[in-house]
Amino acid sequence: MKVAVYTLAFCVAALLALGMVMLYSSSMTRDGAHDLVMQLIWCSAGLVFCAVATAFDYQWLQKLAWPVYALAIFALGAVFTPHIGHASHGAHRWVRLGPLMFQPSELGKIGLVILLAWYGDRYQRQMNTFNRGIILPGLLVAAVLGLIFVEPDRGTTILLAAVSGILLLIAGVRWKHILLPAAAGAAGLAVSILHDPMRMNRIFAWLHPQEHLNGAALQAQQAMIGLGSGGWLGVGLGNGMEKHGYLPEIQTDFIFANVGEELGLVATLLIVLAFVIIAICGIFIAVNAREPFGALLATGMTFLICLQAAINIGVVTSALPNKGIPLPFISYGGSNLLAMLTCVGILFSIARQAPVREKISRRAIESSDNPFAARAA
Repeated sequence: MKVAVYTLAFCVAALLALGMVMLYSSSMTRDGAHDLVMQLIWCSAGLVFCAVATAFDYQWLQKLAWPVYALAIFALGAVFTPHIGHASHGAHRWVRLGPLMFQPSELGKIGLVILLAWYGDRYQRQMNTFNRGIILPGLLVAAVLGLIFVEPDRGTTILLAAVSGILLLIAGVRWKHILLPAAAGAAGLAVSILHDPMRMNRIFAWLHPQEHLNGAALQAQQAMIGLGSGGWLGVGLGNGMEKHGYLPEIQTDFIFANVGEELGLVATLLIVLAFVIIAICGIFIAVNAREPFGALLATGMTFLICLQAAINIGVVTSALPNKGIPLPFISYGGSNLLAMLTCVGILFSIARQAPVREKISRRAIESSDNPFAARAA
């Protein structure tokens, strides 16, 4: 377990360090060190949350599952409240916390995972029934996803729906029970996109990028140019061209392209490898957790981190249409960084309280314990 914890900590620390360097590189020509300073402030707060979560007995989260979930619902509703919620580019995704802006959807992610882990542990013997396995947890999931969906934030909705489905399956829900709700949710998402001109334009731009080079496909095409021009080892730290206005918002959702351009294919592959290792460590912690709640909680936290990374990298490499999801630990964004470091702290807490497997030395086994000892003599 110590190896998993140390490896997880090393990967997260390496991604954080790389993120700070690349954030300064991508934003220095526009805002100087402003973005870096803000990210360092959020990172400091995130490390405090990570340390507190590590020292905290994660089993207390079973008692706090409903209060945290209720707080997440309240915060998600607050984004539509005048003078509290903040709208940008037609989306209501932020609330004001003094001089800072916070995305309640990040709290919604953690709150929903904690509640589903509690639910799966509480009703583990009944999860194979349709009512307990689908209807009741489905209502809990729908409340959070519905509020995030109408912000609108389709990317986070898809991410959280996938994580919720994985948790329910691991908790014991039957495949045949989850297929119908999943199909209904996918159909509802498709209908909403069909009636949303902006997102339909993104889909068409993803399918036919050459026809939308000056529009919806601009970011994806410039990201591919940046990745391609970097080669194996990149053009050099700080020497990238995409950050000079060619790739909009490069410091947020498309920072992976800046890494590829300035540090090359080797660096991007190392990032992918780091997230794969994080996934392996998280699953190992889940498998060795003390009880089902810890196993489900560790699984949810691991998939929150790694699926988000997979979606972001998929968007930057044009494998997926643009969804506006940051790259964990690297992209600019305080709310997401705070949430991801909290997830890591919860994983550490689960690992810290995992049962210790004692090794039996050969000297502890006496000859009388060996039924073949006399025969061997």
